[in-house]
Amino acid sequence: MNAFTCLFAAALTAGLGMQLWLAARQAAHIRSHADRVPPAFADRITLEDHQKAARYSLARLGAQRWDLLVGTLVLLAWTLGGGLNRLDAWIAGWSLGPLWAGAALVIGTVWISALIDLPLSVWRTFGIEARFGFNRTTPGGFVRDRLLAAALTLILGVPLVLAVLWLMAQAGNLWWLWAWLLWMGFTLFVTWAYPVLIAPLFNRFEPLKDGHLRERLEALLTRCGFRSNGMFVMDGSRRSAHGNAYFTGFGANKRIVFFDTLLEGLDANEVEAVLAHELGHFKRHHITKGLLLSAVMALGGLALLGWLAGQAWFFSGLGVDGEGHALALVLFMLTLPTFTLFISPLMSRLSRHHEFEADSFAAEQTNPRHLISGLVKMYRDNASTLTPDPLYSAFYHSHPPAPVRIAHLSSKIPAQGPGPLME
Repeated sequence: MNAFTCLFAAALTAGLGMQLWLAARQAAHIRSHADRVPPAFADRITLEDHQKAARYSLARLGAQRWDLLVGTLVLLAWTLGGGLNRLDAWIAGWSLGPLWAGAALVIGTVWISALIDLPLSVWRTFGIEARFGFNRTTPGGFVRDRLLAAALTLILGVPLVLAVLWLMAQAGNLWWLWAWLLWMGFTLFVTWAYPVLIAPLFNRFEPLKDGHLRERLEALLTRCGFRSNGMFVMDGSRRSAHGNAYFTGFGANKRIVFFDTLLEGLDANEVEAVLAHELGHFKRHHITKGLLLSAVMALGGLALLGWLAGQAWFFSGLGVDGEGHALALVLFMLTLPTFTLFISPLMSRLSRHHEFEADSFAAEQTNPRHLISGLVKMYRDNASTLTPDPLYSAFYHSHPPAPVRIAHLSSKIPAQGPGPLME
């Protein structure tokens, strides 16, 4: 056992132990607060809804624990267990050229891992989500989505993998720089194409038809100087009762998308406030900052891969007998999350900071009471826990905890403002 094997095992064990400990803290915290609605929500969320959210969160935590355990076992099976060796040897018997054999290894690893995860996906969808009244996916729709995702992996993934493997073989020691340029081009293309080419494969998108609401939202867009390719309603109810809203695309393909479930649950004031929050991400350049951060991290990751691909201990330390570009790429993809898990709190903190900024922007453009009211409805309708463990939330959550977020918005309400906190 070489030193890298020990380092990998230590990082994997520490990461698994920490995540299971955090999950246990979250479960204990939710249980200890399940008998009382937090004061800030007591007039809008019933004890029954609060306890449903607690049960739902605990059920999801149970699935998360299984995800962690199965994911760890699968990673060990691929690496130290010899799974990649066997798959590589099997593909070698197909007499493909190096590029196509490498692409088969990468795509095969992705597909096999997805198949292993399939039972847990079925459990989450038709077990947990159905039990709490959120699932609206049919078995046929579930299968169709998985097959469509597999087809997109082939259509988009194979050319990308072939190009990266070709660069690794032909572009010299700085192949990783060219691969980074390729990756950024691919990322921008997918971001641009997603609203008009990819998303419609999975959902229907119709222009927002409510004339009064549309005019009101268009006035907000004009005030904020935001141009988009339209506001659309997505049939999210076809799969889930959860509601959401988001921006997608860039340039001429920018779209604002509302789940139909969100529009059913919020009034016009609240929808406007939710849109103002999303506009806050645009006006505060969070999307651009995210792309730049992603670009820097991708460049660093590919540079690291460029170095590791030439180190024999990287392969042998992870249980792989041979060496090669495709093996290096697959090993890097599989093991990188193990070593980067510990930066998750930093990324979560940055995301929460952006959410606070977007909320502040929304409070400047609309009545903060309306965003508070809309958020509380969304917490209730989505069965979001109001009492997360602070440490668990700091590690995982991209959005501030509900009480903290509501308190932040409440501080934006003018002191002379009339009416209750959540009208």
